[in-house]
Formats: sequence, C-alpha cells, structure tokens
Amino acid sequence: MATESKKDKPHPFDVQTVEYLIALMAKHDLTEISLSDEGQRIRLRKGGVAMVPAVAHMPAVHHAATHHPAAPPAAAVVAGPPAKKLHDIKSVMVGAYYARPKPDKDDFVKVGQVLKPDTTICMIEAMKIFNEIKAECSGTVAEVCVKNGDTVDFGTVLFRVDPS
Repeated sequence: MATESKKDKPHPFDVQTVEYLIALMAKHDLTEISLSDEGQRIRLRKGGVAMVPAVAHMPAVHHAATHHPAAPPAAAVVAGPPAKKLHDIKSVMVGAYYARPKPDKDDFVKVGQVLKPDTTICMIEAMKIFNEIKAECSGTVAEVCVKNGDTVDFGTVLFRVDPS
C-alpha cells in the first residue's frame, strides 16, 4: 500500500491552492474560506463584513452540494411585547448537517440549552470529513433551523440563539 509523502500533499499556502480557493469562492459566491491542516492555516475573506467565525477543518471542495434552504421563519405576531433580538449561527461551509455525533446518540444541542462559545453544536460533513462546529457565542438555543441530514450551504442559518 503506497502512502502519500508530505511533498506530494498540497499546502494551504501554495499559490495554486490559493488561486483555486479564490476561483471556488467566486464560482459559489462565497465570502470566506478558512482551512487548517497539520498546524497550517489559511483564511480568505472578500468584502469588509466578517461572518460569525467558527473553528472548522475543510479540504478544498471540488463540487458543490445541492442546496436545500431551511424553511423561512413564520410571520411574527403584531400584538404583544417586542420580539427578542436573536443571534443567528450560520454554516461556515457546504455539506451535510448532523445534529448528533452518532445515529444512536442524543443531539449535540436542543432548544432551551445554554451555550458557551466552545460548545459543539453540530457536525457538517464535507468531502467525507466530519467537522465539529462550535457555537462561538453564548446564550440559550431558541430555534434549531435545519433537520438532521439536511444539506446546508455557506451562510445557512443553523440555530437562533437568545444572547440574554
């Protein structure tokens, strides 16, 4: 069985890799890509607005997954006190969303659960790699916006969190 040598593996800082990532961003209208591999890290961002950061390890994607957007939220009722300002936790990559670590385990988080920035909230599978996604914020889960097994796109709202 042949093994890949480190010389043969592309590195995040190779010019060809950076050019490929920039083309990928343009093709899929992405505003940010962040990769990490064996202590090396690269983050490409276009525009001046930063997305919610998350720790994710994702190899270069050679094709896009089919996008199934989450259902839009129901219309708000006009009467009553003003609605709470919720914080959206969005997907940082394209892939399959998993609410639990294994099919026979409980969900990572549920509505009403208190989150800390380092709380693992889900996994997103991209190119057969399971990426643990952290909350990167504090608060209480108010809404889970996607279902286990759904395909998510970059920027898809995964959770809504009450920061108070």
